[in-house]
Amino acid sequence: MSFECETCVRRFHSYVAVCQHMDALDHWGPIYECETCSREFGSQHAANQHMNAVGHWAPKIECDTCTAKFHTQDAADEHMDALGHWKHYCEQCERKFQNANNLRAHLNSKIHRGTQVHCPFCSAAFVTASGLSHHLETGSCRIAPTLNRNRIAQLIRQFDPHHYITTKQIEYHSSSATSTTYEYEVTNAAYNGAAWECYICHREFRSSAALRQHVNSPTHQQRIYRCPNGTARCGREFVSLAALFNHLESESCGFMRFEKVVKVQRSLTDAMTGNGRRLIQSEAFFN
Repeated sequence: MSFECETCVRRFHSYVAVCQHMDALDHWGPIYECETCSREFGSQHAANQHMNAVGHWAPKIECDTCTAKFHTQDAADEHMDALGHWKHYCEQCERKFQNANNLRAHLNSKIHRGTQVHCPFCSAAFVTASGLSHHLETGSCRIAPTLNRNRIAQLIRQFDPHHYITTKQIEYHSSSATSTTYEYEVTNAAYNGAAWECYICHREFRSSAALRQHVNSPTHQQRIYRCPNGTARCGREFVSLAALFNHLESESCGFMRFEKVVKVQRSLTDAMTGNGRRLIQSEAFFN
């Protein structure tokens, strides 16, 4: 009778000899353990058969928050529903979200923030600083209809001589006190036989009015604002002040908290309305 090494093809006359050989060369065959009990098997197939037969598979689905593990996703979901253990979870509303961005947007929504940002002219209420900025940049304020994106950009440039939030551009300086607003007109040449087509991006619209609104929107205008986050070198640029504030409110680059954006917007609005003349002279303006 011979005894075979569990790894190589060598054979020995005694069990002691084969054990000595496998000890010396570390030729012991792999051992497959049950995930729950202490039983061991010579193959993974045998171990799997055992765990299938007696239900000894270890739970692998983890709770998003605690260390509990479960055999099925349904069991894990029931646990997280019962204890509010979802990773992205609003305890106040008892709602779960797919990711951190969705949860942050929910927490910064009207549900939790209310409408505490007010237009300094018509007192219209908004949830965010970007909402108020959009209101003013689009000329929607009935009390200050002359305020628009161009006029606001001109004012912001006056308050930002060192270009902390504005991009450096070559521009024409008019001697007039108020800026001139130019609008594109849509002619019949824009109709391609089926729709009204933008000659820049070739988007098609059902009416000339819709195309006119498109070409006079910030879509194809210069990016005149930039993220002030110089530390992280965010570098993102925006065509409107509302877009810049929306970026900061999202906290995607971590430059400032949502609440601080509202304070910065209020400082800029005060400057535009004459209630404050504070220049943006350093990054301390945003701290």
